[in-house]
Amino acid sequence: MASERDGANFTRNLTNQFVQPAWRVALWALAYSAVLAVAVFGNLIVTWIILAHRRMRTVTNYFLLNLALCDASMAAFNTLINFVYAAHGEWYFGEVYCRFHNFFPVTAVFASIYSMTAISIDRYMAIIHPLKPRLSAKATMGVIVCIWSLAVVLAFPLCYFSTTRALPHRTLCYVAWPRMAADPFMYHIVVTVLVYVLPLAVMSITYTIVGVTLWGGQIPGDTSDSYHGQLRAKRKVVKMMIIVVVTFALCWLPYHVYFIVTGLNKRLSKWKYIQQVYLSVLWLAMSSTMYNPIIYCCLNSRFRAGFKHVFRWCPFVHVSSYDELELQNTRLRPGYQSSMCTLSRNDTSILSKDKSTSSNGNRSRLNSEPINRQLVVSTVHTPAEC
Repeated sequence: MASERDGANFTRNLTNQFVQPAWRVALWALAYSAVLAVAVFGNLIVTWIILAHRRMRTVTNYFLLNLALCDASMAAFNTLINFVYAAHGEWYFGEVYCRFHNFFPVTAVFASIYSMTAISIDRYMAIIHPLKPRLSAKATMGVIVCIWSLAVVLAFPLCYFSTTRALPHRTLCYVAWPRMAADPFMYHIVVTVLVYVLPLAVMSITYTIVGVTLWGGQIPGDTSDSYHGQLRAKRKVVKMMIIVVVTFALCWLPYHVYFIVTGLNKRLSKWKYIQQVYLSVLWLAMSSTMYNPIIYCCLNSRFRAGFKHVFRWCPFVHVSSYDELELQNTRLRPGYQSSMCTLSRNDTSILSKDKSTSSNGNRSRLNSEPINRQLVVSTVHTPAEC
């Protein structure tokens, strides 16, 4: 995406007008390298946690897996390349990678934000319409394939029109639009609407309705004794996803504003400090790829257990027996769990009456202990958990 700016603004320049001192380039290189390391390593751990543990293979987590793969691949293939080209103004990587460099970021960002949108719709259906059937694993994979297909279609013009141009003093990689004066700006407006404004509007509506339901009233159709436990679990998942969405929105907002403003006022591209502004907004946008694993680790106990397992070699990381159990496949079958909950509720209510009327306290305690244990087992893991 960096090349769009360079192609539009610097095609006629024979030399790079933005030459930075070595110390500044080194600081920017350190900042971009940190994003690359954290994003790739963190998202690969998230991928392993979901794929290696059957308990983590839920509809929400399949979309999180897609999101993690998008972030890891964009960080690996574009973060440092974007920085090198933006800082040096020289394309070193050939025409084939020039096409991929312009094509893939838009594809990955589209797939990322529409994976978040799919999660918000899934959460909406699970909480607002709990009796309607949920997406199956095959249907979820179908949605992911559709998301990637639409992403490829949207980004294809960037691949098709991308080219390199050798000048006397440097080589450029840019998108050679048929109408260089208007096409880049119009395309970015379309991209901004489709990969930022529209999905954020959908997520704002769905999460607002879900938030009002979870924090302002009762979940429709849920009258079980495990109501409060399920409510807390659903709130945790929704809160985590809202933070993920807000983080993405804040990271990418300056980037879209930058291109809109410079598209409307082309004289800004010659401003003395515009390169520093661009490197700042680009770093913030690329940094969106590294925050999600941190958010998962902080707000979800199962992801946290997975991260602890990976970093168990660190002296300050302690993996407890609870952490070991978090990722084990101990979830009961839905029908069996439901029947156990029903049995536990009935027996618990009978025992409560017995306790109030019986004079044999010892017998009441002996009878209640195994049933209370059964109730705990049947309600520890709720369907709302991610």
